[in-house]
Amino acid sequence: MNISRMRHSQLKAFHHVALLGGFSAAARALGLTQPAISEQVRALERDHDVHLFQRKGRQVSLTLSGRRLFRLTERYFETEAEIAGLLSEARAVPGGRLRLMVDNAVHITGLLAAFQRRYPKVSIQLSTGNSAAVLAALDAYEAEIGLIGSADPGRGFTVLALGGSPIVGFARAGLIAGASHGLTLREILEHPLVLREPGSKTREALVAAAHERGLILTPAIEVEGQEALREIVAEGVGIGFVSRAEFVADPRLEMLPIKDARLEMHESLVHVAARQDVRVIRSFMDFARARVGVRGAGRET
Repeated sequence: MNISRMRHSQLKAFHHVALLGGFSAAARALGLTQPAISEQVRALERDHDVHLFQRKGRQVSLTLSGRRLFRLTERYFETEAEIAGLLSEARAVPGGRLRLMVDNAVHITGLLAAFQRRYPKVSIQLSTGNSAAVLAALDAYEAEIGLIGSADPGRGFTVLALGGSPIVGFARAGLIAGASHGLTLREILEHPLVLREPGSKTREALVAAAHERGLILTPAIEVEGQEALREIVAEGVGIGFVSRAEFVADPRLEMLPIKDARLEMHESLVHVAARQDVRVIRSFMDFARARVGVRGAGRET
């Protein structure tokens, strides 16, 4: 069934309801009445015998079929915007929405601020997650740009390496006598460990280094997110781990170098290679290359 038979307006109504979370919000965004939006969505469901939304009062949520269609309309309307941008001189200055998902925003706060000053028409949305979650969001078209703790996200991604930083331990200040001078991995394992959730590149590097030495690295506590990690470690529960670049100066905490392993996190900006012609993605990556002084360093893997 081709797009003309579905009617572009029906797909557009569905897409905006799914994107904005409700019929009223979609109506406002499209400059239509709510009944008009509702009728377009009903017609799409009726004409194609598909159930796209669960309706409960004023709340709506996508069904499985709705989620699958939304992933496709994301790509469809993105392509439509690319075509309009190519054909219209008015699109010379990038605008629209740029969704970034990062493992830690500390690595790109300066870059984001500079980009926003250069392109004030771009609305930036920032969310956090471990490297596995970032790649999943990019692959699902739920984000345009990702920041991960790896130089090799796998095939299908374009990568811009931002540099490396050694992994260090940290603990509540004074918790482990003399530890500020460094600990071996074996000495580290004598203490409770507070680790990020599976999918964290920091955790993967530590587990691999321990395995090479015949050691088993088991968390006493597993947490999601850097903020939770820092606060739990500050309570004196055990040793946490971050890259040195991510260690935030805090009088409650002290850094513990790892003496017998040189472990590094390699932060990289990534995006789906197939989306390289999306104007806002291309503008951000070109801007980033110029800022980090490695113009053209992006590579497809």
